[in-house]
Amino acid sequence: SAGIGLATANMLAAEGCRVVLAARREPALRDAAAAVRAAASGDGVRVLAVPADLSLPADVQRVVREAARAFGGIDIVVVNAGGPPLGRFEQHDDEAWRKAVDTNLMSAVWLVRESLPHLRKSDQARVITITSTSVKEPIDGLVLSNAIRLATVGLVKSLSRELGRDGITVNNVGPGTTMTGRIRPMIEAQAKAEQRSFDEVRDERARRIPTGRIGEAEDVAAAIVFLASAQARQISGQTLLVDGGATASVM
Repeated sequence: SAGIGLATANMLAAEGCRVVLAARREPALRDAAAAVRAAASGDGVRVLAVPADLSLPADVQRVVREAARAFGGIDIVVVNAGGPPLGRFEQHDDEAWRKAVDTNLMSAVWLVRESLPHLRKSDQARVITITSTSVKEPIDGLVLSNAIRLATVGLVKSLSRELGRDGITVNNVGPGTTMTGRIRPMIEAQAKAEQRSFDEVRDERARRIPTGRIGEAEDVAAAIVFLASAQARQISGQTLLVDGGATASVM
């Protein structure tokens, strides 16, 4: 209903895809679906909104069931459940770890499991997960993300090998610093702690990125849409970073 998910829905709709949006906040989700529908008006694009919490297996089953019922099948699955809470190791109890696992790993497991019968019938089946550059270079203060998102990448690589013969490609996109509702509060908190302006902290962060700019949700969405395309048919089991060259990792 916002950020990278909404930008991806808009770009897929612009390519003529029938789009299903799922998110927890129903009013925001309905507004997002209406906006995607309006932007794609005249192109025959259909948009379905399904209120759901992807950390709950029953909700995932309902999303897939309603998507298949509405559109007759599923060709592309984009797993984008949002990042786990910030914090260092000693700040997270067992419940926080369980919630992060369900939201950021099991949501992918459940979505693929439920969608697989439909994906196997598709002539251009794609699974694309959204994680973070933390899968290549751990980020201080994001221990949940550093640990659990790596598990998702392991899942992606394994699925790419198991499902390749079914014509299903499986890839991961790792956004770097991207101006969404997740990064903005982080910049605001840093600015407040250091008694500086939001613009000053934002610009300082941008200067640390080789391209000299903080990414936008549309930058990440463009990578997702490419991986969903026919042109990306031979790309599978990969992690594509969208970070302006900021991650120091070579591989």
